[in-house]
Amino acid sequence: MTAIELVRGDITRQSVDAIVNAANSSLLGGGGVDGAIHRRGGPAILEECRKLRAALPHSRLRSSGGTPIGKGLPTGQAVATTAGELDARWVIHTVGPVYSQSEDRSGLLASCYRESLRVADELGARTIAFPAISTGIYGWPIDDGARIAVETVRATHTSVEEARFVLFDERAYEAFAAQLR
Repeated sequence: MTAIELVRGDITRQSVDAIVNAANSSLLGGGGVDGAIHRRGGPAILEECRKLRAALPHSRLRSSGGTPIGKGLPTGQAVATTAGELDARWVIHTVGPVYSQSEDRSGLLASCYRESLRVADELGARTIAFPAISTGIYGWPIDDGARIAVETVRATHTSVEEARFVLFDERAYEAFAAQLR
């Protein structure tokens, strides 16, 4: 059984085998957790992300006018790169869903956690650090995001021995703590 730990802090400062990045589908960096991981991890992460992106099949990345603009990682999937200068061996990039009140996307959010654990197993990772995927700019309500995250990690068969949720603020920490009680 995977032990679950909560930490309030900065995911880029975690000493684990794998850090999960709440990436955007382009894999080319962005804001929030994604930007912090790319900045602290250095250029090696972006270099590997570019190679991964080039190998992905054409996806639904489109300009505001609807023109296809390239390849991307589908929502709910995960891939790994080096961790660069982070105190980890790998970064596992997963694309969380944007929250919708009119469409149930909870399966996609759960898939982010399951797929990240699957990739961690393939890598031989024993420890993993997760952010609260999709609960920032993607708008997922923190209480529901915490429920999905904790339930999914608990229910997923994995060789990972420790899953650490690294939460940036007190509100997120309390939401995850409530799910563990």
